[in-house]
Amino acid sequence: METSIKKQEARKGVTNEAQDLRDLFENGLKDIYYAEKLVEKTLPKRVKNASSPELVNALRNQLNETEQNISRLEQVFNAAGMKPTAKKCEAMEGIIKENEKNIKETKSGTVRDAGIIASAQKVKHYEIASYGTLHAYAKTLGEDKAANLIAMNLDDQKKSDATLTGIAMSGVNPEAAVAKNKW
Repeated sequence: METSIKKQEARKGVTNEAQDLRDLFENGLKDIYYAEKLVEKTLPKRVKNASSPELVNALRNQLNETEQNISRLEQVFNAAGMKPTAKKCEAMEGIIKENEKNIKETKSGTVRDAGIIASAQKVKHYEIASYGTLHAYAKTLGEDKAANLIAMNLDDQKKSDATLTGIAMSGVNPEAAVAKNKW
Protein backbone atom coordinates (compact mmCIF):
# COMPACT_ATOMS: atom_id res chain seq x y z
CA MET A 1 0.00 0.00 0.00
CA GLU A 2 2.82 2.41 0.87
CA THR A 3 4.42 1.71 -2.50
CA SER A 4 1.09 2.52 -4.21
CA ILE A 5 0.93 5.87 -2.41
CA LYS A 6 4.51 6.70 -3.41
CA LYS A 7 3.74 5.81 -7.04
CA GLN A 8 0.69 8.08 -6.97
CA GLU A 9 2.73 10.93 -5.49
CA ALA A 10 5.43 10.47 -8.12
CA ARG A 11 2.85 10.37 -10.90
CA LYS A 12 1.17 13.57 -9.68
CA GLY A 13 4.45 15.37 -9.21
CA VAL A 14 4.79 18.50 -7.15
CA THR A 15 1.57 20.16 -8.36
CA ASN A 16 -0.81 17.51 -6.96
CA GLU A 17 -2.92 17.94 -10.10
CA ALA A 18 -5.23 15.20 -11.26
CA GLN A 19 -3.51 13.32 -14.08
CA ASP A 20 -6.19 10.82 -15.00
CA LEU A 21 -9.68 9.54 -14.23
CA ARG A 22 -8.40 7.60 -11.23
CA ASP A 23 -7.14 10.85 -9.68
CA LEU A 24 -10.51 12.52 -10.32
CA PHE A 25 -12.24 9.52 -8.72
CA GLU A 26 -10.03 9.67 -5.64
CA ASN A 27 -10.41 13.44 -5.30
CA GLY A 28 -14.18 13.13 -5.68
CA LEU A 29 -14.37 10.47 -2.99
CA LYS A 30 -12.41 12.66 -0.58
CA ASP A 31 -14.65 15.63 -1.38
CA ILE A 32 -17.97 13.81 -0.84
CA TYR A 33 -16.61 12.14 2.30
CA TYR A 34 -15.89 15.59 3.76
CA ALA A 35 -19.30 16.82 2.59
CA GLU A 36 -21.14 13.90 4.21
CA LYS A 37 -19.23 14.37 7.46
CA LEU A 38 -20.15 18.07 7.43
CA VAL A 39 -23.81 17.26 6.79
CA GLU A 40 -23.75 14.76 9.66
CA LYS A 41 -22.34 17.44 11.96
CA THR A 42 -24.77 20.21 10.97
CA LEU A 43 -28.02 18.34 10.30
CA PRO A 44 -29.09 18.30 13.97
CA LYS A 45 -29.30 22.12 13.87
CA ARG A 46 -31.76 21.91 10.97
CA VAL A 47 -33.80 19.32 12.88
CA LYS A 48 -33.86 21.59 15.92
CA ASN A 49 -35.04 24.59 13.88
CA ALA A 50 -37.72 22.83 11.82
CA SER A 51 -41.31 23.10 13.03
CA SER A 52 -43.23 20.79 10.70
CA PRO A 53 -43.42 17.31 12.27
CA GLU A 54 -43.16 15.77 8.80
CA LEU A 55 -40.02 17.81 8.04
CA VAL A 56 -38.47 17.01 11.43
CA ASN A 57 -39.05 13.30 10.76
CA ALA A 58 -37.57 13.54 7.24
CA LEU A 59 -34.48 15.35 8.54
CA ARG A 60 -34.00 12.76 11.28
CA ASN A 61 -34.22 10.05 8.64
CA GLN A 62 -31.62 11.95 6.61
CA LEU A 63 -29.28 11.88 9.60
CA ASN A 64 -29.54 8.08 9.69
CA GLU A 65 -29.10 8.00 5.91
CA THR A 66 -26.01 10.21 6.16
CA GLU A 67 -24.46 7.85 8.70
CA GLN A 68 -25.10 4.93 6.31
CA ASN A 69 -23.66 6.91 3.40
CA ILE A 70 -20.48 7.62 5.38
CA SER A 71 -20.17 3.94 6.23
CA ARG A 72 -20.61 2.99 2.58
CA LEU A 73 -18.05 5.59 1.53
CA GLU A 74 -15.56 4.04 3.92
CA GLN A 75 -16.25 0.70 2.22
CA VAL A 76 -15.71 2.38 -1.16
CA PHE A 77 -12.35 3.70 -0.02
CA ASN A 78 -11.37 0.23 1.16
CA ALA A 79 -12.61 -1.42 -2.04
CA ALA A 80 -10.53 1.05 -4.05
CA GLY A 81 -7.44 0.40 -1.92
CA MET A 82 -7.52 3.81 -0.27
CA LYS A 83 -7.55 5.09 3.27
CA PRO A 84 -10.76 7.03 4.07
CA THR A 85 -9.64 10.65 3.85
CA ALA A 86 -11.61 13.88 3.71
CA LYS A 87 -10.72 16.80 1.48
CA LYS A 88 -12.33 20.16 2.26
CA CYS A 89 -15.47 20.67 0.19
CA GLU A 90 -15.93 24.39 -0.38
CA ALA A 91 -19.27 23.84 -2.12
CA MET A 92 -20.88 22.03 0.81
CA GLU A 93 -19.44 24.53 3.26
CA GLY A 94 -21.11 27.29 1.25
CA ILE A 95 -24.47 25.52 1.20
CA ILE A 96 -24.32 24.92 4.95
CA LYS A 97 -23.28 28.52 5.64
CA GLU A 98 -26.19 29.75 3.53
CA ASN A 99 -28.57 27.49 5.48
CA GLU A 100 -27.34 28.81 8.81
CA LYS A 101 -27.85 32.38 7.57
CA ASN A 102 -31.39 31.56 6.42
CA ILE A 103 -32.24 30.05 9.80
CA LYS A 104 -31.02 33.20 11.58
CA GLU A 105 -32.92 35.49 9.20
CA THR A 106 -36.32 33.77 9.30
CA LYS A 107 -38.92 33.52 12.01
CA SER A 108 -39.64 30.05 13.32
CA GLY A 109 -42.47 28.35 11.47
CA THR A 110 -43.39 27.48 7.92
CA VAL A 111 -41.27 30.18 6.28
CA ARG A 112 -38.17 28.87 8.04
CA ASP A 113 -39.25 25.32 7.17
CA ALA A 114 -39.46 26.29 3.49
CA GLY A 115 -35.92 27.69 3.73
CA ILE A 116 -34.66 24.57 5.49
CA ILE A 117 -36.18 22.40 2.76
CA ALA A 118 -34.56 24.54 0.07
CA SER A 119 -31.18 24.21 1.74
CA ALA A 120 -31.61 20.49 2.32
CA GLN A 121 -32.45 20.06 -1.37
CA LYS A 122 -29.33 22.01 -2.36
CA VAL A 123 -27.37 19.53 -0.24
CA LYS A 124 -29.17 16.63 -1.91
CA HIS A 125 -28.57 18.00 -5.41
CA TYR A 126 -24.86 18.43 -4.71
CA GLU A 127 -24.73 14.86 -3.39
CA ILE A 128 -26.69 13.54 -6.39
CA ALA A 129 -24.26 15.25 -8.78
CA SER A 130 -21.25 13.96 -6.85
CA TYR A 131 -22.45 10.39 -6.48
CA GLY A 132 -23.62 10.28 -10.11
CA THR A 133 -20.19 11.35 -11.29
CA LEU A 134 -18.37 8.99 -8.92
CA HIS A 135 -20.58 6.11 -10.04
CA ALA A 136 -19.67 6.76 -13.68
CA TYR A 137 -15.98 6.98 -12.79
CA ALA A 138 -16.09 3.76 -10.76
CA LYS A 139 -17.83 1.88 -13.58
CA THR A 140 -15.30 3.17 -16.12
CA LEU A 141 -12.39 2.21 -13.86
CA GLY A 142 -13.77 -1.30 -13.31
CA GLU A 143 -14.34 -0.63 -9.61
CA ASP A 144 -17.53 -2.70 -9.53
CA LYS A 145 -17.87 -3.03 -5.75
CA ALA A 146 -17.27 0.70 -5.32
CA ALA A 147 -19.77 1.45 -8.10
CA ASN A 148 -22.46 -0.65 -6.40
CA LEU A 149 -21.94 1.07 -3.04
CA ILE A 150 -21.94 4.50 -4.64
CA ALA A 151 -25.16 3.61 -6.51
CA MET A 152 -26.82 2.88 -3.15
CA ASN A 153 -25.83 6.31 -1.84
CA LEU A 154 -27.05 7.93 -5.06
CA ASP A 155 -30.41 6.18 -4.72
CA ASP A 156 -30.71 7.37 -1.10
CA GLN A 157 -30.12 10.98 -2.18
CA LYS A 158 -32.74 10.82 -4.92
CA LYS A 159 -35.34 9.36 -2.54
CA SER A 160 -34.61 12.00 0.10
CA ASP A 161 -34.91 14.77 -2.47
CA ALA A 162 -38.30 13.42 -3.58
CA THR A 163 -39.46 13.27 0.05
CA LEU A 164 -38.44 16.89 0.62
CA THR A 165 -40.26 17.97 -2.53
CA GLY A 166 -43.38 16.19 -1.32
CA ILE A 167 -43.24 17.90 2.08
CA ALA A 168 -42.68 21.28 0.47
CA MET A 169 -45.45 21.00 -2.08
CA SER A 170 -48.06 19.31 0.11
CA GLY A 171 -47.98 21.75 2.99
CA VAL A 172 -44.94 23.80 3.88
CA ASN A 173 -44.69 25.98 0.76
CA PRO A 174 -48.44 26.76 0.52
CA GLU A 175 -48.49 27.64 4.23
CA ALA A 176 -45.35 29.78 3.88
CA ALA A 177 -46.93 31.60 0.93
CA VAL A 178 -49.73 32.93 3.18
CA ALA A 179 -47.71 33.15 6.40
CA LYS A 180 -47.31 36.94 6.23
CA ASN A 181 -51.08 37.31 6.25
CA LYS A 182 -51.32 35.22 9.43
CA TRP A 183 -49.13 37.52 11.51
